[in-house]
Amino acid sequence: MAKLLYRLGLLSARRAKTVIAAWFAILAVAVTSFLAFGGQLSNQISLPDLETTEVADRMSEEIEDGSGGSAQAVIRTDDGEAFTDEQRDQLAELFEEVEAEDVVTSVTDPFDAAEEMDSNRAELEDGQQELEDGRQQLESGQEEIEANQEELDSGQEQLDAAIEEAQDAGMYEAAQEQFDEQQAEIDEGQEQLDEARTELEENREELESGEAELTRGEQMLDLSDGLGTVSEDGDVAVLTVNFPESVQGVDMDELSVISEMLADADIDGVEILPSQELAFETPALFSKAEAIGLIVAAIVLIVMLGTFIGAGLPLLNALVGVGVGVAGALSLSGAVEMMSVTPILGLMLGLAVGIDFALFILHRHRRQLKEGMDVVDSIALANGTAGNAVIFAGVTVIIALLALNVTGVGFLALMGSVAAFCVFIAALMAVTMTPATMSLVGLRILSKKERAQVGHVSANGITEGMKTPRQVVIALAAVAALVTLALPVFSLRLGLPDASVEAEDSAPYQAYEQIEESFGAGMNAPLLVLADLPQGLGEDEAAEEQIAVAQELLDLEDVEAAVPTGTSADDTVASFAVIPTDGPASEPTEELVHQLRDGDVLAGTEVSDVEISVAGAAAANIDISDVIADALPLYLGLVVGLSLLLMVMVFRSLLLPLVATLGFVGSFAAAMGAVVAVYQWGWLADLFGVSGTGPILTFLPIIAVGILFGLGMDYQLFTATGMREAYAHGAKPRVAVRKGLLAGRAVVTAAALIMTSVFAGFIFTDDVMVTSIGFALALGVLLDAFVVRLLLVPAVLHLLGPAAWWLPKWLDRIIPDVDVEGAALEAEVTKRSEGAGI
Repeated sequence: MAKLLYRLGLLSARRAKTVIAAWFAILAVAVTSFLAFGGQLSNQISLPDLETTEVADRMSEEIEDGSGGSAQAVIRTDDGEAFTDEQRDQLAELFEEVEAEDVVTSVTDPFDAAEEMDSNRAELEDGQQELEDGRQQLESGQEEIEANQEELDSGQEQLDAAIEEAQDAGMYEAAQEQFDEQQAEIDEGQEQLDEARTELEENREELESGEAELTRGEQMLDLSDGLGTVSEDGDVAVLTVNFPESVQGVDMDELSVISEMLADADIDGVEILPSQELAFETPALFSKAEAIGLIVAAIVLIVMLGTFIGAGLPLLNALVGVGVGVAGALSLSGAVEMMSVTPILGLMLGLAVGIDFALFILHRHRRQLKEGMDVVDSIALANGTAGNAVIFAGVTVIIALLALNVTGVGFLALMGSVAAFCVFIAALMAVTMTPATMSLVGLRILSKKERAQVGHVSANGITEGMKTPRQVVIALAAVAALVTLALPVFSLRLGLPDASVEAEDSAPYQAYEQIEESFGAGMNAPLLVLADLPQGLGEDEAAEEQIAVAQELLDLEDVEAAVPTGTSADDTVASFAVIPTDGPASEPTEELVHQLRDGDVLAGTEVSDVEISVAGAAAANIDISDVIADALPLYLGLVVGLSLLLMVMVFRSLLLPLVATLGFVGSFAAAMGAVVAVYQWGWLADLFGVSGTGPILTFLPIIAVGILFGLGMDYQLFTATGMREAYAHGAKPRVAVRKGLLAGRAVVTAAALIMTSVFAGFIFTDDVMVTSIGFALALGVLLDAFVVRLLLVPAVLHLLGPAAWWLPKWLDRIIPDVDVEGAALEAEVTKRSEGAGI
């Protein structure tokens, strides 16, 4: 590999303009492809085969009008007064315009819904009055029937007594005709009375049926009270826009049209705030914050290299490389569903490693020039030595990123693949365009003072190791610092961000806060619950069962409302909208979802034979978190295993890779602990512009693991290879540690500061997913580079002494010698300079 890179560096130096032109041509092709084929990015996370997905699919299939999705918008008056009739008329016209859009199936007018609720309540009151009137009529009729019955019974008794008296007097036959007529009249009266009684019973049954129906209606209305659309003061309303499919499946451009129609509506005294689902904005790939990060990186380069030209080359290298990588990835966004954070992650890594990789080669080239080497020869040798280390470093990062594909989580795999592609481009740029640009600038890569001292640089004369007591203190202090920062990680909660953590001046944030203020926090986190009812129920029985289930759900501790929303055609499945007492990202809501899914929430009740399942945003968050948590062990095992194997090959040691890996565990835990403290607990929230606290982004830990592990091993590579080289050339183990540390710490320090500044630039963007990732990566790089790689690991290696470089002989024989520093190549180049060829 070293010889190949040597020849590639030589070719790039001799054909500099051609190489540079080729890269700019590739950049033009990538940008053109993006403009021609790029599609809309998404802010939605969707995963197949989740319980949430299955419940939503069942509802779509089994519940009439249960398919499709919906999004909300908050409407409020500017003066805090109730909406006027004129404002409502104008809003009604706006709703009709929105409903006319092809992507919209219907619009639920909040005022009509509220009036319908009031109308139903009034009808219920009328029905209750009619029911009371009917009861009174039944009682009156019953009293009349009973009086008539007494009269008939009295007449019958009198007739029977007269007949008996006539029979005793022997006069019955003479009066028989008269008796028969009287009996016929009584029988006819009894028949009429029986008919009246039958009719009365029928009316009673009808009344009881109506009473049961009225009771169910009253129960349904009482349950629906928790799902209001207009606030009690009449100054806030919630509009619902319905779509034929889930919001995640609606084209983002079409959603943007709806959002703009609502937000730009010119209705005097009325403000409309689209919710997070509607008001999605693709975060800017490059903003002022990232520009500041690049400026800081430029300052670090200028301080380290001493020339503007030297500082400009890594920046140019990184910008062209990230342009190729990100534009190339975005050109696929028209064919592949891509989250908005995906190209931003590629941009973060592309900029950071692009600068660092070029800097490593540039640093080696400058050192060789100072020693008096020819420019072209120095470029080729720097590319074959430092470039070889860059390739191995890049491979380490790429392994960590591509391993995200084994998680089985599509959006994570795509993130990792795009980021790996950007790192690949950065590494390729480093070993081709960097030699070309260095060739064009020649000795101007050195300052005037450095050019005056070319050929007079003294060799490193270190003969002693570091002081052991001091290294003990350093190791203990580093461990203590990492452990302290890592303590909050035990409180880590994972989830997806809701609108409460958006920028405070954004419409989604204001809509979220207004809903919470006017209707309760739970209205921002509705859950969809499906209940499988017992078989063989009639329509009325199914309705009663549905109400009974809703009332049991309402009795749960963290439920504010449980509203029946529909039943299947065969009355075997019922659906409910369950409103929690807290927001979507709160612990009580998460616990409620788990409680509903445990299967025994209805145990011991009258509806214990009903099975329920849950969907909704909070439920989806839990599902996604569980999927990613299940994938994390496999991912960690693969990444750590492959990287350990690679480091054993590079350093030909067992303990050094183990120490390096354990050091990463400490820096990663400390970084995640700080993330919890800031973004979950709210510490220093104002300093970092955190508008609201909540759970940590679900996929942040697994993304941070991949990136930080790869970068940490890179820094380990650039410090420990110098140690290994010194040890291989005969230096004592502790002297070798000090030599390698002194040789590599300047470039690692600069590289870490540059990478931190690039990552930190993303902390102050408006997208909460991007800010938390930027914070975790920036702090993780700082801790790993300065606390672990430059303090803890050298201290431990010093204390280990010869054991740090121990490798079993049998293992030494079977693993290949990768010569990552290009020592063999350097020896051959030295011989060539003395008159021998390679």
